[in-house]
Amino acid sequence: MSLSRRKMLALVGGGVVLAAGSAGAVFAATRTPHRALAPWTGAGGRGDPRLDALSHALLAPNPHNLQPWEAELVGADGLRIWRDPARDLPMTDPHARQLTIGMGCFLELMVMAAGQTGHGVEMALFPGGEAGPVAEARLIAGAGRPDPLFAHVFDRRSCKEPFADRPVPGAAAAALVAHADIVTDPARVAELRALTWEAHRIEVTTPRTNRESIELIRMGRREIEARPDGIDIGGPLMEALMLAGMMTRAGLLNPTSAAFRQALEVYARIHAATPAFAVVVTESNDRVAQIGAGRDWMRLNLAATGLGLALHPVSQALQEYPEMAEARARAHALLAPQGGTVQMLGRLGFGPAVPPAPRWPLEARLRHG
Repeated sequence: MSLSRRKMLALVGGGVVLAAGSAGAVFAATRTPHRALAPWTGAGGRGDPRLDALSHALLAPNPHNLQPWEAELVGADGLRIWRDPARDLPMTDPHARQLTIGMGCFLELMVMAAGQTGHGVEMALFPGGEAGPVAEARLIAGAGRPDPLFAHVFDRRSCKEPFADRPVPGAAAAALVAHADIVTDPARVAELRALTWEAHRIEVTTPRTNRESIELIRMGRREIEARPDGIDIGGPLMEALMLAGMMTRAGLLNPTSAAFRQALEVYARIHAATPAFAVVVTESNDRVAQIGAGRDWMRLNLAATGLGLALHPVSQALQEYPEMAEARARAHALLAPQGGTVQMLGRLGFGPAVPPAPRWPLEARLRHG
């Protein structure tokens, strides 16, 4: 359905009519996908330190929230961690680089969670090559200790919203350099705003890459609870738009539709409202380096959260498909002029509070050999 600006404004300005009165209040109150959010409050308490660690690790950030990890319990204290190829992104992540970074986030949070119960983690990466597990690990009682950053696990978010018009303090930037390069210089920030916005525009106007993302959208509570991964679009307002036929997958795939244009406008405002950027660069670009980038990104997320800052990955310019080649070259010229691979690029600033992303329960991500 074509969506006129007047119709959208009337709907939004009127609180979506559905939100008025008791019927609207009931509708709004039932839109939260509680079951899909349960892993955020149900971590730990499993009676097995491996399961406790894994139940926290699955809260890690990851590309398109695909949660590509699978875990297998081995013996009394062992684990195998796999990346599920069924969750690949062949259009936007053809070499699974970003998904491997997401696995690094998972592994880092698993190690941190094990430390909370006093367990160290002995881990070998890719012990059988890329065709085998990402990691084999063993928990060792008494060999670990709590990590202060773990205190921020349940508050961490990827904040896909405009940030406040407020600079990132120098002291905060300095505190984060252990995990990433922090860009606060206004001229360089302006260059990166333009680059990340242009890369976003390339991705959504390239039909096959846009379709890959749109096919991962979960629209409304029912879809989110049925499949708590991918890109969730929910809440009372969005569900009202869906019910009215004003928010559809077909519209988001059609560059001439009002929904498509308005989505671009929303993201243009998001990119413009960015006071700083965080960058992770590695010397090499092998799988071990990619895992290391993910571990750094995980710690950066938690450290930023502890400082009251928000982080939003905007790594489209780093993707390895032909239409993005020029943007990727510009990103590396700007951010890694001495060589190396830019693995992650994120907006950094003071953002609004946002809800957590849905997660599959741990039981759904366990392999049983």
